[in-house]
Amino acid sequence: MPHFERHVVDRIGWLRAAVLGANDGIVSTASLIAGVAAASAGRSEILLAGVAGLVAGAMSMAAGEYVSVSSQSDSERSDLAREKRELAETPEFELEELTNIYVGRGVEPALARQVAMQMTAKDALAAHARDELGISHTARARPIQAAAASAASFAAGAALPLGVAAAAPLAWLGWASPAASLAFLALLGVWSARMSGAEPWKPTARVVFWGAVAMAITAAAGALFGAVV
Repeated sequence: MPHFERHVVDRIGWLRAAVLGANDGIVSTASLIAGVAAASAGRSEILLAGVAGLVAGAMSMAAGEYVSVSSQSDSERSDLAREKRELAETPEFELEELTNIYVGRGVEPALARQVAMQMTAKDALAAHARDELGISHTARARPIQAAAASAASFAAGAALPLGVAAAAPLAWLGWASPAASLAFLALLGVWSARMSGAEPWKPTARVVFWGAVAMAITAAAGALFGAVV
């Protein structure tokens, strides 16, 4: 019976974008709320700033992720097109190149040649994409998937401190939303560590520390200038 394993690397196409988006959503919105609250603004101004930050941030994350990953996808397509052309024009050279790659990884030359010939016979372009260019199916650039994951995760992350700001008494807003956001960041750190198969303590401490720094600086700026920043 075939044995199938699902590895955490299979999630790399969306996990990075989702974690980055959620982290940005929590930190930027909580920082914005802290800065506006420190400037002695009312609840309506705070919520308006938070909603505007949520919408603008989600759109910015989606656009930025799409452009960035599209550039990676363009590079991959360009490399694959060149490799396909070289396979058609100089197949013997490409076979030798693949053989040398396997030899460099510790395979005996005769066996490496045999493996290269079999891989070439099955799917030469796939073999060169994986072993020469380092392009695999699981790590291929997917712009739309990355953009959607970034926008959705940013909006979900931003909604958390925004919800706290809407529910908490006005006198508590200056600390309630940032404090809750640090707890949300800790949960995000634990979740992302579990999804990536890593120990949770170091990534959780890292995300909470830098989130606290961002919120503290923004709150200080709001208090210093006494205006929405």
